Amino acid sequence: MEFVVSIAIGVLAGAGVWLVLRPRTFQVLIGLSLLSYAINFFIFSVGSLAIGREPIVRPGLAPDLVNYSDPLPQSLVLTAIVIGFATTALFLVVLLALRGLSGGDHVDGQEEKP
Repeated sequence: MEFVVSIAIGVLAGAGVWLVLRPRTFQVLIGLSLLSYAINFFIFSVGSLAIGREPIVRPGLAPDLVNYSDPLPQSLVLTAIVIGFATTALFLVVLLALRGLSGGDHVDGQEEKP
């Protein structure tokens, strides 16, 4: 299972980097979103997710990774999702304003020649 998660994180990060390096601002926005998904997935996978386990250690049990699922990475990912959504919305508004002012959506300000 760790191999599949690693491949998924790598694909998300690779696609995100590739889109960030594209010349159009909407592609940069999607690339940043994919990078944030990859980072969130990585943080979530580090938290030793255990299905059907308690999120908090009960008194009297040894706090090893088998007995509980760590809630800290889950809360960090939840916070990162909210912040990422707000940042994406702000970037989208700036993108629309830039397109209205300049008439194009290229990062460097130059249009491609057809």
